[in-house]
Amino acid sequence: MSNINQLRNKLEQQKGQRQQISKSLTKVRLEIKKCRMSLILHEKAREIVRIVGLKTQEQLQFHISDITSLALEAVFDNPYSLKVEFVQRRNKTECDLFFVRDGMQIDPISSSGVGAVDIAAFALRIAAWSMTQPKSRNTIILDEPFKHLKGEAENKKALDMIKKISNKLGMQIIMVSDERISREATIEATDKLFEVSIHNGKTKIN
Repeated sequence: MSNINQLRNKLEQQKGQRQQISKSLTKVRLEIKKCRMSLILHEKAREIVRIVGLKTQEQLQFHISDITSLALEAVFDNPYSLKVEFVQRRNKTECDLFFVRDGMQIDPISSSGVGAVDIAAFALRIAAWSMTQPKSRNTIILDEPFKHLKGEAENKKALDMIKKISNKLGMQIIMVSDERISREATIEATDKLFEVSIHNGKTKIN
């Protein structure tokens, strides 16, 4: 009789363990299901982020290259165009810039005229400002931005380009520049001109 009771008790214990294991299995199955759903949602979200990232890069490529190429075309007779490439390096997205002419891709700094780099740098600054949200104050101060640009005709075109950009974007551009074109041409391309000279060690502004 004692053995039968022991067997019954053992059976009841095993039933209890079985129920506990069954509950644990149900809980684990639910957790697995939740994890699978979460994984699916994360994969969908990652795909959305990837697509948005690609679209953003495409828009940036167009915006940056378009504005800079237009600026180069406004100044030079045989201009470069700007090519923008986004590449992955060290798990980060980086932006490479190249000049392109006649199908040839070159490094702007080492393989092109520095005057073209000056124009491109100015255009990139304008492009960056135009994409800023919210925008900062619409005033840009430049210190001889085209100091490497040679030729009176090119420098006059550069000033004309700045005036057009200023009017189109409603931007105030304050620029320090040396004498590269005639005073009359400078006055024609600016809203206000201040001439700075030094007499007897003192700065004079006219």
